[in-house]
Order: sequence, then C-alpha cells, then structure tokens
Amino acid sequence: MTYDPRPKNTGFLRAHRLRAAGAACVVLTAALLTGCGQDSGSTSTKTETSEAARAVPERTTSPSPSPSASLTKDQEKRKKLLASTKITFDKAVTTAEGAVKGGKVTELDLKGPGKSDDDTDASASASASTSASASTSASPTGASSSPSGSSASPSATGPEWVATVVTKDGTEHTVRMDAVTGKVLRSVEDPDQDTEDKSRTAERIAKATRTPQQAAKAASDKAKGTVTSLELDENDKDVLVWSVDVVAKDYKETTVDIDAASGSVTGEDVDND
Repeated sequence: MTYDPRPKNTGFLRAHRLRAAGAACVVLTAALLTGCGQDSGSTSTKTETSEAARAVPERTTSPSPSPSASLTKDQEKRKKLLASTKITFDKAVTTAEGAVKGGKVTELDLKGPGKSDDDTDASASASASTSASASTSASPTGASSSPSGSSASPSATGPEWVATVVTKDGTEHTVRMDAVTGKVLRSVEDPDQDTEDKSRTAERIAKATRTPQQAAKAASDKAKGTVTSLELDENDKDVLVWSVDVVAKDYKETTVDIDAASGSVTGEDVDND
C-alpha cells in the first residue's frame, strides 16, 4: 500500500498572504495620506499667515509731539495772534494818538480777527460808521463830524489794535487799527460820557506823567516778551498805574503794574494758562 502525503492547503496560504499584503497596503496608504494631510495643513497655515501679514501694515515709529502740543488753548491763541500781527505796540500807540488831535492813549489792546472792542459791538460800529458818513455828506465843508477827522472804514479781516484815546478835556475816542497794515479802520467819540466821567478821566491823564511807551518798556524789562495790552487805571491800593500785559516766548502772559507817576514796578502776576 502506497502512502501518499497529504497535499498542502495552498489555497489557504495564498489567501493569507493576500490578506497580509492588503493590510500592509492599507497601513502604507494611511501613512501616505497622513503625511499628505500634514503637508497640506502646513502649507495652508503658511498661506494664511502670509495673507494676515500682508493685511496688517508694518509698525511705524510714532512722530515725536510738536512743541505746540504742550501749549494750552490760551497760549495757542496768543501764538497765532502774535504770528499774524505786523504792527508793534509802539507803532499802534503813535497811530492811535495821531488819529485824535491832542489825544493820549489810555488803553490799547491787541485783538484777534472779528473781535470788536469791549465798549462797542459790531452793530454799534456799523451805526457809528453810517452816522459818520451821513454827517460828512451833510457838512458844507465836507469835513468829518468826528474830532479825530477819520472816516469810518470796514473792519479788518485780521488782528486789530483797539485803543482808547483821550483828549485834554477827558473826552474818550475809540480808535481801531489794522494790526497788519497799520491803517486806521475807525475813529469815533464815545457818546455815553457825561461831565463827571470826562472830569475824572482828565484828572487821570494829568497825573499819568509816564507815557504808554515808557510804561511798556518798564514792563517788558521786568517780564521779557511782547506787549499786547495796556490800560491806565487804579490798582487795589488806589494808586494810578499802567497795567501792561506781556507775552513771553513760551506764550505765557504776565501782567505788570507800572506806577503811572514814578515808573516803578508795583505788581506782577503770571498767567500760566
């Protein structure tokens, strides 16, 4: 009896090998897909980062603050006013006194564009101009009814010097001048003065032996700067003084009181605003 060996199960082995190979392919494919996914994600992230970088502007260095940034509103106004003013205080005094025969300045103030003097508003100025023109036309000689002899002119569009000029009898006149050209814009007598007012003003003029120019020089020697205002008045001790405003280089304002008779400094006050 011949013994035949049992044939091997070749079908089973072949199927097992195929399953193993398939599993290996699956693992390899998964690894490849994972790698591709990571690369794709990395590429996408890089692209998004690049787009964001382009969307955000580069950081620039902030400019250093300008000197004017530290100025107060009042100081900024003074700076602009002085920058646009061409006529100095001394010239304004001379022009104002020349507009009123025999007159002397008792008050002078530098004002910005459109600012009328304290005693006369815009409507009153227009009325005074109309009255002055009418009086001139009605006069047989063609002379102005104003003692100053100056006809009214339109207001300046820039800064103005506004002065109070007083004659020997105490009569006050308001004189407005263009602070750029020096031209007299208007000269009109104050219609509201009574006899008592005129008498008191005349006494002040007689006592004030120091001129406005002398008072301005004394004040600017004490507080270095540019004179922008001056007024003759009594202080708290009833002493007649020239009260002078001086604006320094930092545009702070100092008010210096000058004795109107002796010329000495009697007071000083700094406005830090």
